[in-house]
Amino acid sequence: MKYKLSDICEYVKEKTYVAGLNRNTYISTENMLPNKCGITQASSLPVQEQTQSFSANDVLVSNIRPYFKKIWYAVFDGGCSNDVLVFRAKEGVNSRFLYYVLADDTFFEYSMATSKGTKMPRGDKKAIMEYEVPVFSYKEQVNIASILAVIDKKIEANIKINKNLSQQVSSIYQAWFEQYIPFNGICPDSWKQGTLGDIAVIMSGKRPPMKSVEKTNAAVIPLVGAASVMGFTTEANHTDKILVIGRVGTHGVVQRFNSPCWTSDNTLVITSNLYEYTYQILQRIDYHAINRGSTQPLITQGDINKAAIHIPNNVILEKFEIFASQLMAQYEANLLENSKLAELRNALLTKLISGELDVSAIDI
Repeated sequence: MKYKLSDICEYVKEKTYVAGLNRNTYISTENMLPNKCGITQASSLPVQEQTQSFSANDVLVSNIRPYFKKIWYAVFDGGCSNDVLVFRAKEGVNSRFLYYVLADDTFFEYSMATSKGTKMPRGDKKAIMEYEVPVFSYKEQVNIASILAVIDKKIEANIKINKNLSQQVSSIYQAWFEQYIPFNGICPDSWKQGTLGDIAVIMSGKRPPMKSVEKTNAAVIPLVGAASVMGFTTEANHTDKILVIGRVGTHGVVQRFNSPCWTSDNTLVITSNLYEYTYQILQRIDYHAINRGSTQPLITQGDINKAAIHIPNNVILEKFEIFASQLMAQYEANLLENSKLAELRNALLTKLISGELDVSAIDI
């Protein structure tokens, strides 16, 4: 026996005032991360007076390009764009269980198969509610959610550790470099003023050899967009250690890659022997000040190349690279572990939601 999705949840239709929101409580498809990685801070708020509202324990799913698998379990009240679907569990349905039903790859495959449009497919809201879900008792729902939550909590713990590691490196950078530069911009005698191009090579990404697809045995190379991994492809245009920022679209997100990837034509790629120092500089550039786009943000390779920076002496730069790289090595190890944990969770999720694994006898 199976339920329709409409039997266990409903769309939230309430509105909220934009004036009561901020960049931390507003969710759009742009600040929802692909591959079930949650959300980040919004770059801006909408201009209209009201927008879609959501509450803690609701489930938010991006309805544009379902293959990106953008989903988030709300932990606070807020507002979102109309391109984000807000699901609320009905009485007798565990909200965490609902999240995992919608996070199942099978759901995203169904949403994509029933979507409308080719260039920018959108999920069909009516068809989505026809999605079939196996019947589970409330106890079984709680058991399924609890089993999967163990993995997600480990992923969240690693994310918190990485945030702390990033803050430590940033604090070292501030203590070693920024405090030495007075407000009049005068550097210590052994330092000099220059541009980012003096310590790094900046180049543009390229159009991918094939369309973005889900990860398969053939397509395992990350396809990197302006703010995140957009999907996967079969070839790499970079195998070295690189930093990636947005050229078109999202700006201010700095991505790190130390394995084969394909950087899209929406990106700028930066390489440097002073990798960690360059990473800190890129996080502090005022991208809005050098935006050349009118309808869509645009940063040029030349403008980034000419970004003014202070270049300390080699001794302090080498010391910083050693300290920072040691901390960030743990950061990257945590990212790799999270990737493996996510693959395990997704495989287990499909088996649990399909009923292939029986949880009725488990007492959690």
